[in-house]
Amino acid sequence: MYRAHLPWRPIAILIFLTMIWGSNMAFVKIASREMAPVFMAGLRSIVASLCLLIWMKVRGLKIFPSTRFIGHGIVVGVLFGSEFGLMFVGLEFTLASRGYVLLYCAPFFAALGAHAYLDGDRLNVWKTAGLLAAFCGVAVLFLKDLGSFSFKALPGDILFLIAGAMWGATTVYIKKYLVRRTDPLQILFYQLFFSAPFLLLVSLTIEPSAIWSVSFTLLFSLFYQCIIVAFLSYLAWFVLVARYPVSVMHAFSFFTPVFGVLISGVLILGETIGPNLVISLLLVSVGMVLVNHQPEGS
Repeated sequence: MYRAHLPWRPIAILIFLTMIWGSNMAFVKIASREMAPVFMAGLRSIVASLCLLIWMKVRGLKIFPSTRFIGHGIVVGVLFGSEFGLMFVGLEFTLASRGYVLLYCAPFFAALGAHAYLDGDRLNVWKTAGLLAAFCGVAVLFLKDLGSFSFKALPGDILFLIAGAMWGATTVYIKKYLVRRTDPLQILFYQLFFSAPFLLLVSLTIEPSAIWSVSFTLLFSLFYQCIIVAFLSYLAWFVLVARYPVSVMHAFSFFTPVFGVLISGVLILGETIGPNLVISLLLVSVGMVLVNHQPEGS
């Protein structure tokens, strides 16, 4: 049985991971000047899965413990690839800021799925309050940029909401069917390897060209996305998923858009900081304290 709350070390790791994922937004935006974004996501999955394959061979770890895990691997790969495909298609219809808010409904889907399907990971008053506070923090972060509602944006909004549901579902599925039966390296390999052909097919369908120039900036961005994000940070995430409750783990992802604005927007891209960021970070932090609260007697 995993622990119902997080000690300080995994909390520190999770916050560091969300900083990495938040800064990744800037690298994706910079690289998209020279490479199509969905193709970039597919290429990232290919490179990271090859790195994992080499590392698994070095460790003498089989790709599949048995043939029955092939089906599970395909499921998590398609879920992962679908999430990114839906996001990039959704951006054609709606604002990115609206999309971020809807995408970060993922912790709610993960918490509901964990409550229904995972033993020992039930929702309580503290978790619910923390999730709501953190979501309000993300909403405040993008409040001024949400824009007025238009039915033209509805298809994109729906796609982002489904993408968030897929993200949450992926984590719950992995926890239920793969954790404790496979190694975190194997789980990450399935997610990356099986998502690659799906993403490349989507790219071939919706993107007229894949690459239009190559520079050092593009290559460095790809290194960051493939090795730092998709290989190392995702591996750390799956190690933690194997040890701690999904509802608590996924709640920390609310820090990602906050750090995305702070690191990607302010520090890297030179955008102006505003009071929304401070309020957002405060609400998300309070939310995580509530989510991680351990009631007396539990």
